[in-house]
Amino acid sequence: MKRIIFILATLLPLTGFTMTHTTPSQTAYLAGGCFWGMEELVRKIPGVIATEVGYTGGTTPNAVYEQVKTGRTGHAESLKIIFNPEKLSYRHLLFEFFRMHNPTTRNQQGNDIGSQYRSAIFYLDEAQQHTAMEVIKIAEASGELKSKIVTEVAQFREFYRAEEYHQQYLIKHPGGYTCHYIRRLNLGE
Repeated sequence: MKRIIFILATLLPLTGFTMTHTTPSQTAYLAGGCFWGMEELVRKIPGVIATEVGYTGGTTPNAVYEQVKTGRTGHAESLKIIFNPEKLSYRHLLFEFFRMHNPTTRNQQGNDIGSQYRSAIFYLDEAQQHTAMEVIKIAEASGELKSKIVTEVAQFREFYRAEEYHQQYLIKHPGGYTCHYIRRLNLGE
């Protein structure tokens, strides 16, 4: 029984939020470099219900890490985010996304280089697409970023869940590699 409770506790975000059958939720798909660091920061945002790492944005069906790491699948290491829109708006989530990675470097985050580490927002509908474009304009106009934002904004097609050992990696391996951190940026929200 203790093992089941531990497993469930590691699957839930550490925000103190419990999902019920009446909890409203929305989904977002974001890519900002290595998904380990992105997941660790995103899961701590109030209003995030759950996160899952995987691969999206490419053409290879049923992609796995050994394929994606080559950079030849077109997929990016991505994060599926389920959030409560009453506690966290999609707009605010995107502002946080721009604070936790460098959206001005093409196909690179820290030491991670390749198209699989690109910055991307995969929108689900026209409202998300519009919000993404609006947030990019606001962030660029803020003057906080030293270069132009190169984040790809593309329609979501398919998400392939990454292997289990990648899920919540930095919870399982607290000293593991990450190039992500929260930047103190005033993005003009």
